Amino acid sequence: MSAVVSQLGTRTAVAARDLVKVYGKGDTAVRALAGVSVSFAAGEFTAIMGPSGSGKSTLMHCLAGLDTVDGGSVHIGDTDITHLGDRELTRLRRDRIGFVFQAFNLLPTLTARQNILLGLELAGRKADQAWLDTIVDTLGLRERLDHRPTELSGGQQQRVACARALVARPDVVFADEPTGNLDSRSGAEVLDFLRMSVRRLNQTVIMVTHDPVAASYADRVVLIADGALAGEITQPTADSVLAALAHLGA
Repeated sequence: MSAVVSQLGTRTAVAARDLVKVYGKGDTAVRALAGVSVSFAAGEFTAIMGPSGSGKSTLMHCLAGLDTVDGGSVHIGDTDITHLGDRELTRLRRDRIGFVFQAFNLLPTLTARQNILLGLELAGRKADQAWLDTIVDTLGLRERLDHRPTELSGGQQQRVACARALVARPDVVFADEPTGNLDSRSGAEVLDFLRMSVRRLNQTVIMVTHDPVAASYADRVVLIADGALAGEITQPTADSVLAALAHLGA
């Protein structure tokens, strides 16, 4: 599915318009997103950051079709996902979106290879062997493909999760605190791969993180506070991100 093309010629992989999300009702209602409009360019690595409770995870879940919205719209390419039924949404998430989670979410009874290919098999699709080989070799998983998750380090498990997210060639990969359970060295390896997947493989990555160092691997940082956009940083460094978060009171 082709992405939307702006008047400037930049392809937009994901876009939110006037996005509203409310949890609860009446006096206990919490407005997690208050009319957020933001777009993410294809082939770009974007980090979403903000104070605890700012709405950054809610925004990612709505962008990825993991949560419903109470107002506004989300487009993946030229598809308005806010009006899709459950079956269509499931198909879209399976075919056009990749996910990398903090907890890895690997099936313990399957080998690394089987975990990587599980989504494709459930969809009745075969992997592009050349593409699979590229991902496996880039991630350094060739010698670990027959190992189960309990036989892999945390960094290796997250690399398997990255391979699983990319093997179907999705329009966009959403990464939710992908280094949260990793030591600094393993985290750097995963972030290096995500950045490389954007620069060499033309992948689009949107990552939620609380870590300024992790955010510095991105091309752009989108800041959110109190359910609203609070600015952005291009070509971020850990120091520039820390300063911006301090300004937001994070």
